[in-house]
Amino acid sequence: MTPNAPGAVLQQMTIVIVGGGHAAGQAAASLRQENFEGEILVIGEEPHIPYQRPPLSKQYLSGEYGLDRVHLRPERFYESKNIEVKSGVRVESIDPDRRRVVCNDGAEIGYDRLLLATGARPRKLATAGGDLPGIHYLRTIADVDAIKADFQPGRRIAIVGGGYIGLEVAAVAIKAGLAVTVLEMEDRILKRVTTAAMSAFYEEIHTEQGVELRTGMRAESFAGSDRLTGVVCAGGEVVPADLAVVGIGIQPNIELAEAAGLDCDNGIVVDEFTRTSDPNIFAAGDCTNHPNSLLGRRLRLESVPNAMEQSRVAAANLADNPKIYANVPWFWSDQYDLKLQMVGFSTEAERQVVRGDPATRQFAIFYFDGGTLSAADAVNSAREFMVARQLVGKRVDSGKLADPSVDLKAVLQAARN
Repeated sequence: MTPNAPGAVLQQMTIVIVGGGHAAGQAAASLRQENFEGEILVIGEEPHIPYQRPPLSKQYLSGEYGLDRVHLRPERFYESKNIEVKSGVRVESIDPDRRRVVCNDGAEIGYDRLLLATGARPRKLATAGGDLPGIHYLRTIADVDAIKADFQPGRRIAIVGGGYIGLEVAAVAIKAGLAVTVLEMEDRILKRVTTAAMSAFYEEIHTEQGVELRTGMRAESFAGSDRLTGVVCAGGEVVPADLAVVGIGIQPNIELAEAAGLDCDNGIVVDEFTRTSDPNIFAAGDCTNHPNSLLGRRLRLESVPNAMEQSRVAAANLADNPKIYANVPWFWSDQYDLKLQMVGFSTEAERQVVRGDPATRQFAIFYFDGGTLSAADAVNSAREFMVARQLVGKRVDSGKLADPSVDLKAVLQAARN
């Protein structure tokens, strides 16, 4: 990619960012860090300034965080950086030829360059009774506010889906005094994202806390007349419930891009510079299908680190400071007093070694393809995680990684030499 706008012209440009999450907020801030002095306009459909989603299923749901701690940055930040934020406004269409976006309030806004940070939305369980009061999905502040209104001690909550969102909600709900049942269609929780060993660890943790885990349970419909009374599973069993939270994955918001004629395939297709098939339109975050030269393939990631790091790269390219996006994916999940940090894709590994003892709730599992470290899962082990992030893709002595008496710094130094 080569710059296509002289510096003086660039600083007179208008950059419009569509979205209200991590990617949108970070891109706006990063544009100023890239010394872009032109106009920045962030348009978000929700009635909030850009905010973080991870706390929603944890600290915000539990009441530990108020709304101010969920915001990515305070409102005064955008004012001080001369960034305009239009909240509660939905972009309904893009006119690439005229370089304009059309909003639901009738406004047509011109842009020189456009960043789509439209994120994703929960997959809906389209089935009988799916619109009954008491059935919830979790993606936005409004979603969590509705769940919190239903969170009353003694109530029965059914969580459909045993992924990270479902289990994080389960951890909060059991502490809040609800009777919690998790319904997972696979034969183990977290099957899509981690290994059998990690699934077994978290199954034990949740069971100890009083969560009822039901695997091999496919939700087929919802029971109730005026309000939810239960989840009907394959085979006819009805699991009683006063409320339900459905967490069966997300799907990227690509409709705007598709209607504008941009290439889409399991996300908005971008190149290594985050540019779409239109040279004036970029995209970042959960909505993108992007190439990763480190992994040798394209992928779409549902993670905050990806949204943040990709949006920083997008900002650099929007400001004509060419930069390639290529990072090893990493993720995290907080459940009870456990912080799980993951790097790489553990489900694709050939073998694994464990450092530490899972019984102490402080350990790491390192995953290998041949002699190369491909991924790691670390529970309450920040040091092991940070070292793993630097070792992924390198040949490592697995025996030394598994031996707690071996200094990790020495392992890291040996891999660098």
